[in-house]
Amino acid sequence: MLLFENIILALNGVRANKMRSLLTMLGIIIGIASVIAIMTVGSSMTASMTDTMSSMGANDITMGVSQKSTETETLDNGMFFEWGPRSSKLGDDDYIYEEMLDGLKEEYPDKVDSFLLETSAGEGQAVDGSRYANVDLIGVNQERFEDEDLTILSGRSFTEKDQEEGRKVAMVSDYFCNNMFGGDTAEAPGKEISVVINNKYYYFTIIGVYEYDASAHWTSTSEEETRTDLFLPLKTGFEFKHEDMRFEQVTVVVGGDVNNVDDFMSDIESFMNRRFYRNNDSYEISCSSMSSFMDELTSELSTMSMAISFIAGISLLVGGIGVMNIMLVSIQERTREIGTRKALGATNGSIRIQFIVEAMVLCFVGGVIGVILGMVLGSILSKQMGYEAAPPFSAILFAVGFSMAIGVFFGYYPANKAAKMNPVDALRYE
Repeated sequence: MLLFENIILALNGVRANKMRSLLTMLGIIIGIASVIAIMTVGSSMTASMTDTMSSMGANDITMGVSQKSTETETLDNGMFFEWGPRSSKLGDDDYIYEEMLDGLKEEYPDKVDSFLLETSAGEGQAVDGSRYANVDLIGVNQERFEDEDLTILSGRSFTEKDQEEGRKVAMVSDYFCNNMFGGDTAEAPGKEISVVINNKYYYFTIIGVYEYDASAHWTSTSEEETRTDLFLPLKTGFEFKHEDMRFEQVTVVVGGDVNNVDDFMSDIESFMNRRFYRNNDSYEISCSSMSSFMDELTSELSTMSMAISFIAGISLLVGGIGVMNIMLVSIQERTREIGTRKALGATNGSIRIQFIVEAMVLCFVGGVIGVILGMVLGSILSKQMGYEAAPPFSAILFAVGFSMAIGVFFGYYPANKAAKMNPVDALRYE
């Protein structure tokens, strides 16, 4: 009998025994649906995090000052010596300075595009009579401010002179304007504001207003109480704190000539520690990147998804046993049919293929239903968690293929039993 005819017979059998077929396929459906739903949620989370981190600069390198680890040396006589950092507090010689960054840029002119520099100048409150707005004062260089990718609603951004001269100018948010200017963002540029920090008043001139993205900043306070960033030129931020321009951490924007971020991180660490921290007993330069963190996170999510999918896949095993059971029952019911076919010249191979195909069709139909159910469930769960649904199509193909493989595996024994049936005994069977 041709393969196509076997498939038609199997589908007719499913239609003729709808409830029995559905109960047989239930284990397959639940197993496939569970696996697809879990993989969809995991894929959606991974895709969302990848997009978020890419927008934050996945290839950017964070270069920071870190404490040297403790080392132990054991002597031949069994005594051991332990030594480590001599200081747990950063001193003036431990920070990263501009000349160090210039040296790094000179060493790797094609690999270092720029540096994102910032300094926190403290928390404060802008006041004007009964009006007030809570702010975080942050000094930023031009590259760091542009990296924020903010929408400017009115006024202008910082200029080169603002940065070089350390002018007392500020960029404020539209939330700030809602509190201080009744929501009129066009009124704010050019206005002088007073900011109270530790009971001292500081004055800045607003040059521009940016749009505050509330979705990117979780807060439990009302809009009026929300603390937003008040951006200053980098030099202004350091002068405000009465500090030299120095950094504990710097973001290195990687240029186009870098093929492997991890290798370049090692190059940066080697260069900085060899040239600037060689005689520093307590601190050294270490690097990290969003790219490496993203790889670790993706790997952990994949491992977790695979572990949960494995547990869900146990129901596939149960479903396969159900298929074997129903096929044995089917063979018992169709004993005379098998005997008649064998008496008319059907070979053992054709009988075997017929029942294997029936088992595969049962599992395939169950797999397709499971995939549809899993995609719907996975999409609902992903959207409930705030992610865009991203069904893993490779997993879908694998799931359908695996369900058919289960049909072959668990259908072979009943099919082989039918194939070896004695036609005389089968025709006598009542």
